[in-house]
Amino acid sequence: MKEALLQFIWQYSLYEPSGLRTIEGEPVTVIHPGALNTHAGPDFLNARVRVGDTTLAGHVEIHINSSDWLKHGHQHDEAYKNLILHVVYTHDVALPHTIPTLQIGEHIPQHVIARYTSLMNANQSLPCAGMLAQVKDITKESWLTRLLAERWEMKLDEWNTLQKKDVDDWQNLLYWRMAANFGFKVNATPFLALARSLDINILAKHRDSLLQVEALLFGQAGMLEEPFTDEYPNRLRAEYQYLKKKYQLTPIASYHWKFLRMRPANFPTVRIAQFAALVHRSVHLFSQIIELYTVKEIAPLLQVVASSYWDNHFIFDEQSPNAPKHLGRSSVQNIIINTIAPIQFLFARRHRSEAQQERALQLLEDLPSERNHIITTWNETGWNASNAAQSQALIHLYNHYCQPRQCLNCAIGLSILK
Repeated sequence: MKEALLQFIWQYSLYEPSGLRTIEGEPVTVIHPGALNTHAGPDFLNARVRVGDTTLAGHVEIHINSSDWLKHGHQHDEAYKNLILHVVYTHDVALPHTIPTLQIGEHIPQHVIARYTSLMNANQSLPCAGMLAQVKDITKESWLTRLLAERWEMKLDEWNTLQKKDVDDWQNLLYWRMAANFGFKVNATPFLALARSLDINILAKHRDSLLQVEALLFGQAGMLEEPFTDEYPNRLRAEYQYLKKKYQLTPIASYHWKFLRMRPANFPTVRIAQFAALVHRSVHLFSQIIELYTVKEIAPLLQVVASSYWDNHFIFDEQSPNAPKHLGRSSVQNIIINTIAPIQFLFARRHRSEAQQERALQLLEDLPSERNHIITTWNETGWNASNAAQSQALIHLYNHYCQPRQCLNCAIGLSILK
């Protein structure tokens, strides 16, 4: 028995409520278990319990053994002076306090402990894989809705740290997040560093010249340090040397970029060229996308193609078979899922517009489920995502609950343990 499980059992009343008595023999009725306290102090706050004929309101402390009270030094802590109940799995020692003590171990059904043990000891990446059939569809659906909101809240908290504290700079936020998204998973970090090293206002001044936009981006990426054989990268290098001096720019280190074990179409050189084409088309993308709420309207804004040099190149100075480097449909959908919809949602929340928040959510529901190893893992259990909103929620569930074995904080885990 672990204390976290005992807290969970108390929180959700997963014990036989009849016959509860204190160690002194007084009957106990739990009216409300209280609210779980994740900070210092008693485990549950503002509980209501009837002991004998007296109804008590206050806090509850949970321990595996009564002796843990002494081990944790609660007898010297003023925060524990106003407890109404001490709940233990096993009463192993008499305590100096006069707080009613409830030994709850014999009231816990054995299947609760057995299922928890099974979840914690499962070898699969999804500990509940063999028990999902027991969970009602309505439980799964409502949990996915909550998980998507939680995923966006975490993402938005991260994004808030990128914004200036004194102003909501939405254009810059979109620029930074769009850049990170163009790096996708492997090169997201250096792409974000690139965007943050180059003020969007500088790009705006040169957006009419695709060559200069490319020179700024490739130069800041640290990819124009040495002379080249081809004319095109040498022109970029010359342009960048002038612009670097003019704006006193400092490029990021080129070693941050990853090329190994990647499809050539995903090389950072190709992605930077595509990102340059997007910037060239519109620096003021935010003012456009914030008013659009359908995939049909947004997708054309992102369907860019790298400049003609990249038709037969994946990297500088090395020719490849001729093929224009369009940003593909799956990449466009990825950007809508991971950048456009969340930014729309954040903007709507900041402006307290529930209707706009709903439209941002609808964007994901209108896109097909993502395809990756996490979604494949869920599919193998019979839990299939019907759209991108559900696949995003399942990815969050896998990463933040299944992998770290946070079953006690999961609605699916609760349903199984019940």
